[in-house]
Amino acid sequence: MKIKRKSPLTGKELTLDLDVTEEQMSRWMEGELSQNVFSHLTVDEREFIMTGIVPSEWEALFGRYK
Repeated sequence: MKIKRKSPLTGKELTLDLDVTEEQMSRWMEGELSQNVFSHLTVDEREFIMTGIVPSEWEALFGRYK
């Protein structure tokens, strides 16, 4: 599923094609924890779903990532 988010850090709108379903997105939007709903995704992919922020933005803003 293509997930589109706008980064609060840069204002850029990005789209990632992630292995998630509409049902999973609904569960998360209704309050279920992302790590439970999207346990098969990477931490970076879950971060993108939640905030719209990608690793390169964290690195540009705060320095070395991870």
